[in-house]
Amino acid sequence: TIPLDKVKEEWQESGAAQHIKTVAEHYGVFQHLYGDAYFFPQVMLDVRYRQQGDDCFAVVHRGNVIKPAEATVMPEVSYKANPDSLWTLLLTNLDGHLMLEDSEYVHWFVGNIPGNDIGKGEVICDYLQPFPPKGTGFHRLVFVLYKQEKRMDYGSFKRQQPCLCLEERTFRTQDFYRERQDDLTPAGLAFFQSDWDPSLTDFFHNTLEMQEPIYEYDFPPPYIRPQEWFPLIRPFNTYMDKYRDEKQIAKEYLLKKLKKTHPFRKPDPPPKYPHAFRMDLNLPSWLRVEKKKERLGWGRVNEHT
Repeated sequence: TIPLDKVKEEWQESGAAQHIKTVAEHYGVFQHLYGDAYFFPQVMLDVRYRQQGDDCFAVVHRGNVIKPAEATVMPEVSYKANPDSLWTLLLTNLDGHLMLEDSEYVHWFVGNIPGNDIGKGEVICDYLQPFPPKGTGFHRLVFVLYKQEKRMDYGSFKRQQPCLCLEERTFRTQDFYRERQDDLTPAGLAFFQSDWDPSLTDFFHNTLEMQEPIYEYDFPPPYIRPQEWFPLIRPFNTYMDKYRDEKQIAKEYLLKKLKKTHPFRKPDPPPKYPHAFRMDLNLPSWLRVEKKKERLGWGRVNEHT
């Protein structure tokens, strides 16, 4: 058998930094975090969400999907570090800000972490689960681990706990790092994607105490070319229907259906052999096709039953 732990350890020591950087670039993580800058993650982050009432975990890899219901509690984060070193851990949503296009929400901020003991770090902003609104697709939630050169003063970012005001969680990683790049070095990276699930309805109403935002795409009306006097090789009825009111067409089909419906009798059974009817060859081709569809129960004749 192949010891998978040893394989993973060899991968982390050899090509992991390049692989993680490549995947992060593919998802546009560095572009949104630092603009044109990037880094090679040298510290491997192990991030996992423990599932309630179970010994299973939802593990954060590199862009895998974790539902909001699976990330309601603070994750368990581990990494290798010297006990005398200091670290900062940030979790931000690159796609989730409801008001500002170029800003993020900070979901977790822990600074001055001694070694890898996150429990002894200074909680600047407490953990808040992902909450991608309905209709906005997948959101990228990124963990970045920074190596500190000294003990940092994060007083300006300190938030009252629990912090449920989204405005106070507004954050820009690029500005944060630009001001502190002499004292912070990005060293670890892990990220996952999350999209809306039904559990967020209760989260918006009862936790954030706000109306749940729902986004819908406003499709433009379909293009219809200008009408022609003599359209060639096009069924007459379907061509003309393009330029008619949809409600009027629906009304015609409904009235046609009601005309054949008796309030006290069962509907007539469909013909056993719908093709065994003589068709008047003097009828135009489009009308013959419509009669054939009606006998077979095809098309719009079944939309208004």
